[in-house]
Amino acid sequence: MTTPDPVNQPTETSQTPAPSPSFVSLALASIPVPDYADVIVLPVPAGSPVEPRLWAETIFSGAVVPLWVKWLMGIRQTLVALIGVKPSPTGIFAVSGVVGEEALISADDKHLDFRCGVALDASRMLLRVTTAVRLKGWRGRLYFLPVRLLHPLVVHAMMARAIRVLTPR
Repeated sequence: MTTPDPVNQPTETSQTPAPSPSFVSLALASIPVPDYADVIVLPVPAGSPVEPRLWAETIFSGAVVPLWVKWLMGIRQTLVALIGVKPSPTGIFAVSGVVGEEALISADDKHLDFRCGVALDASRMLLRVTTAVRLKGWRGRLYFLPVRLLHPLVVHAMMARAIRVLTPR
């Protein structure tokens, strides 16, 4: 005897078809075929601001970044010189534009192109950070090996800190 699959069976009470899933990001529009990509989504309490530029600026603010993340970024700045990559300049994570609910941060260098879309879905109160990276040459691949492992943890921590800072008490 087979059991019906409720996921793939239409319900008798549904009158309208469910909307098709879709996902767009300025980061993926800019780098449509990335060598690395991730998306991290966290819920945001009601009453929080909805301006994507404010979220992007807060997430990447030196005053808000957790201490352990600052420490890792400091190590990165020191070690990249060993493989011939220039340290990141100040202000590299500045917002380059805002379209609708998403702010875009863009940075291109000899070893990689980086895009980060920071979006706030106001109807669902979800904060989303989409990262897309195009690696260039062996230096980019070598540089990104440790970054690839730590990136999701770092971004999650930065988002969580920004939520604490921007959430009304």
